Amino acid sequence: MGFCLFNSVAIAAAHARAVHGLKRVAVMDFDVHHGNGTQAMFWDEPDLMYASTHQMPLYPGTGSREERGAHGTIINAPLHGGADGETFRAEMTEIILPALDGFAPELLIISAGFDAHVDDPLAGLCFVEEDYAWVTRELVALADRHAGGRVVSSLEGGYDLDALAASAAAHVRVLMDAPAG
Repeated sequence: MGFCLFNSVAIAAAHARAVHGLKRVAVMDFDVHHGNGTQAMFWDEPDLMYASTHQMPLYPGTGSREERGAHGTIINAPLHGGADGETFRAEMTEIILPALDGFAPELLIISAGFDAHVDDPLAGLCFVEEDYAWVTRELVALADRHAGGRVVSSLEGGYDLDALAASAAAHVRVLMDAPAG
């Protein structure tokens, strides 16, 4: 289905629902590649939301805006090659964050891919560390409003080691500053 052998975020969502009794779980994916496996697993589930920003066209070729799921809980905001943090932030602010707010998840899981970084060799998005810090702050605030601060972050892509390290560090610094839920 994609680059992943196991879909860690979908497994985490299923675990949160089955073991911890949470009903509404959302996954926000900002990896450069569309998470077609997560989307497929969430497609028919009214209490699971999958939201994604990703480069398009790019492998695996899925993730158009029109792909909404059986219950409208799939939210895709594809970005063109060369899109920078300003474009990313606009799509997050205008499309993704309002949808997540309306869904009001009890747990927010982040597919934290850092391969949209300007220095990453696999694709053509142009994010920088501050873009990742910004989106993490926005997602933490959303989790504070709806999920009692419950956020899980799962490392996804990143193929330039310096960019990956700097971006992941920016992301984790924001998570560490978040109040304990």
